[in-house]
Amino acid sequence: MLQNVLLERKIYASEEHKMMQGMIQDFITNEILPQVEAWEKEGMVSREIWKRAGDLGLLCIDMPEEYGGAGLDFSFSALFLEELAKKGISGPGFSLHSDIVAPYILKYGTEAQKKKYLPPMATGEMITAIGMTEPNCGSDLQALRTKAVDNGDHYLVSGQKTFITNGFLADMAIIAVKTNLGTPEEGVSLLIMESQWEGFEKGVPFKKIGMKAQDTCELFFDNVKVPKENLLGEEGQGFKIMMTELARERLSVALAAIGGAEGAIEDTIAYTSTRTAFKQPIAGFQNTQFKLAEAAAQLQIHQAFVDRCTEDLSQHKLSAESASMAKFSATDMHGKVVDECLQLFGGYGYMWEYPIARMYADNRVARIYAGTNEIMKLVVARGLFKELFAQMKALRQQQKK
Repeated sequence: MLQNVLLERKIYASEEHKMMQGMIQDFITNEILPQVEAWEKEGMVSREIWKRAGDLGLLCIDMPEEYGGAGLDFSFSALFLEELAKKGISGPGFSLHSDIVAPYILKYGTEAQKKKYLPPMATGEMITAIGMTEPNCGSDLQALRTKAVDNGDHYLVSGQKTFITNGFLADMAIIAVKTNLGTPEEGVSLLIMESQWEGFEKGVPFKKIGMKAQDTCELFFDNVKVPKENLLGEEGQGFKIMMTELARERLSVALAAIGGAEGAIEDTIAYTSTRTAFKQPIAGFQNTQFKLAEAAAQLQIHQAFVDRCTEDLSQHKLSAESASMAKFSATDMHGKVVDECLQLFGGYGYMWEYPIARMYADNRVARIYAGTNEIMKLVVARGLFKELFAQMKALRQQQKK
């Protein structure tokens, strides 16, 4: 019914997209949804679902075929993200693995690193994570304390990371560390670290408000020996790399918000069309119609902008400002839509067995991770006032002299 009022989305209009969409929907219906309740009790998904996704070619979709990927463009990854979100699937951290970790390795890794890590990532045999956030360091990544001490042919890493998606299941993680502490060359570097190495420990998965099937935990490092060949990119360039790659992460969050809002509206249309009150369907009341009309309009508007951002990313043109706009605006929209939809479910909307309840609990964190929505607005504002900020910086430097 919702598709009757939404424009066809050109980015997903090809026959290849439609074929993949059908396969993804079957995968979700037959192999993911039946396991969600068990995963929530365990606090993590099974490793088998990762391998199954790999068998279907749904991991590392836009990685080159020579490294085990499907060699498709980012729009196919975006499609997978949205289809998962439509059904409120928050368990497998496929996107972090395929849309954050894999691009880091492809763009900044050595040939040896690409050949070692990307193929098992594409098959689901290796599950990955990324470690930026620390207990006292969230959005301010330059304040991190995890350190890597140069010890000749290797680093010794000590420190702690928190809120790590896929952390408990991860076989490998890209970890942000401080190198050359106390010297003029001090800076942030990225290291590829394997979880079986001595001194690499995982905390118990957190009990969260939502995303209960997603393993999120702390990582601890006690003098972990990391070979120098596991440095990702150049020493001291980690912060620059992270800032460059955050646009894709933030767009991925926006895409999930689009899919989640669409799924919530579709479920609510179906529910209000069959649930009755005062001898008529709830959908027969003008308030229901107006609320869902407003939700559909907001979804359509945000779809158009996020689709443009998806095209820009596929062509390597997505700006940090556009990605930030998409992230904070789409996630705000998603939260409002799900809240309105849950209200139309009445008391049943508050019951965990109904998908809308899971959506309500799961989507809240989207306004926090990948950079809070407040930070997103700062990024946009800095773009708007770029020349003014440059002038102010120059003036401060002159005053110091």
